[in-house]
Amino acid sequence: MRYHSSPDFHRDAAERIGILAVNFGTPDSPTARDVRRFLARMLSDPRVVELPRPVWLPILYGFILPLRPARIAPKYRKIWSAHGSPLREQSDRLRSALSSLLAQRMLAPFSIEFGMLYGTPSVAESLQRLRAAGARRIVVLPLFPQYCGATTGAVYDQVNAELAGWRWLPEIRFISEYHDQPEYIEALRESVTQHWATRGRTSHLLISFHGIPERYFHQGDPYFCKCQKTARLLAEELLLKEGEWTATFQSRFGPSEWLRPYTIETLAGMPARGIKDVTVICPGFAVDCLETLEEIDVENRAAFMHAGGERFEYVPALNARPEHAQLLAAEIARHCQGWTQVELGLPVAMQPRDTSA
Repeated sequence: MRYHSSPDFHRDAAERIGILAVNFGTPDSPTARDVRRFLARMLSDPRVVELPRPVWLPILYGFILPLRPARIAPKYRKIWSAHGSPLREQSDRLRSALSSLLAQRMLAPFSIEFGMLYGTPSVAESLQRLRAAGARRIVVLPLFPQYCGATTGAVYDQVNAELAGWRWLPEIRFISEYHDQPEYIEALRESVTQHWATRGRTSHLLISFHGIPERYFHQGDPYFCKCQKTARLLAEELLLKEGEWTATFQSRFGPSEWLRPYTIETLAGMPARGIKDVTVICPGFAVDCLETLEEIDVENRAAFMHAGGERFEYVPALNARPEHAQLLAAEIARHCQGWTQVELGLPVAMQPRDTSA
């Protein structure tokens, strides 16, 4: 059968709203075999590496996959816990928090699933669960605050690829970004101020985002601009002056130029400029993962301290903080307008207007 419907399909079944939140993904275990499988899925996606397949795939399968997993697996083992991958654990907690919040305030039946671009459960599997639950309207929420073709674009691709095989297509609404939404900026501000209240304030805030090749920006990807706006809004909310904060980009891969300034080079150069204490936050990551817990809080910390730094503070990702669930609920509410009544304590500007006069 080319097109698929729910096994328990009924035309008169009660309609349900489906919510699909999508994150990047994680290996199933910190072994070289599972890291290799994860990297193969990720790096073979044209959204991630925009090179001609005849050029890129021999490099990927001939050089990168035979060597790189053995170097990366030990890094995953450093951050793995008894609960498994931090990204999956925090995603599960966030899903529970968001589900509880929506259950209290959404005046309509709903189901929520978390999917992974390059892990389990996949985007396709999560959509199939929503279909089986009877979801006829689906909100897709990529957990990437700043739109980027390599992440948000990949979510669009995978959702559309799965829906291409459905007989009865649901109504779909995509949330492409929330990089400048007040709830998001406020949640970031609160996480920093709480961290400073507990650990003490530092003289400088470094705001680090995942990098992309610079050529993507020149070809029209708006990601760089979105990151700069998030950083500026956060600095303004924290009342930081010029020179008290810096926006940088991390996780460079390969020989090409990526977005600058690079996080690790910036940190390594700070002590020579008199900045001996720094706080680092990574607003582009919804939950903590290898890039925050190992790359930032281990490798980049070591580079800063080795260069003469005296104090390095990492502010955890928003993870399952109540403010995080609240801001995601607000985004979902905005995109459910017209589908249902949603009681989410939205700002006055977002309440329905009385047009009867």
